[in-house]
Amino acid sequence: MTMKHLVSINELSPKDILRILDRAELFEQDPNRDLLRGRVVATLFFEPSTRTRLSFETAVNRLGGRIIGFSDAATSSSSKGETLKDTISMVGGYADLIIMRHYLEGAARYASEVSRVPIVNAGDGANQHPSQTLLDLYSIRKTQGTLYDRTIVLVGDLKYGRTVHSLLVGMSHFRPRFIFVAPDELRMPQEYLDFCRNHGIPYEETRAFDREVIDRADILYMTRVQRERFVDLEEYERVKNIYELTNDMLSTSRDNLRVLHPLPRVGEIAQDVDDNPKAYFIQQARNGLYTRQSIICEVLGLEVH
Repeated sequence: MTMKHLVSINELSPKDILRILDRAELFEQDPNRDLLRGRVVATLFFEPSTRTRLSFETAVNRLGGRIIGFSDAATSSSSKGETLKDTISMVGGYADLIIMRHYLEGAARYASEVSRVPIVNAGDGANQHPSQTLLDLYSIRKTQGTLYDRTIVLVGDLKYGRTVHSLLVGMSHFRPRFIFVAPDELRMPQEYLDFCRNHGIPYEETRAFDREVIDRADILYMTRVQRERFVDLEEYERVKNIYELTNDMLSTSRDNLRVLHPLPRVGEIAQDVDDNPKAYFIQQARNGLYTRQSIICEVLGLEVH
């Protein structure tokens, strides 16, 4: 049997995606299932994380497994110059599964090529974040009743935002329409615009973030401007506070609209949005637990009933 990894959302068929989401529904009904008894999962976070790391570790705990690893690369031998290959080879001798976040694009792909155990990509640079995409898809289906024919407005850092890159690819199977809202400095990269054109996905680009745009949305997906990805900090200062969603801006939006955000938020969603029933980003984060439990079972080939 070929070893399963989850490196990129591109590798999942619509059938794969729906199977993972259906299994996540079972975990939402009952997240405490003793499926990982006797198994060890390593979480290797070479880049800071709160929600992703904690939800994966909670997923392992609720499945009855044990966790090893690190949340700060400075405490690992990589700080001494150990190569990623050696780290993966060593940890693969201890664990049944490696969940890894890394600051370099392509690091998860490389890890999957040298690992003796499954690799789950928990984010690699500005490239991909497939587990976030799956929880986003779960949240969209849960709030909309379907994944098909949704208008999704992506706002903010579309250049460096790996969550929006992965979401665009993940939604491509379900006849989406996209509106990309970003300043010129943070536009969606050309390769993803080409992807839309090649897959017949309608999209438009705008710098304006206003009610006219919001009122067309089924899903409003806000993102923070990612300071850590900028080489030029002056450029970051110019764009860091360019968009802010306030409660008043939602007053004429569709009844089914839901506001998503991969978190953490900085200044792009005002606090007065939190009590609006259309705000879904806290529930979205909670959905990460069920989705990541499903992902773990997917790569380890575990059945859930």
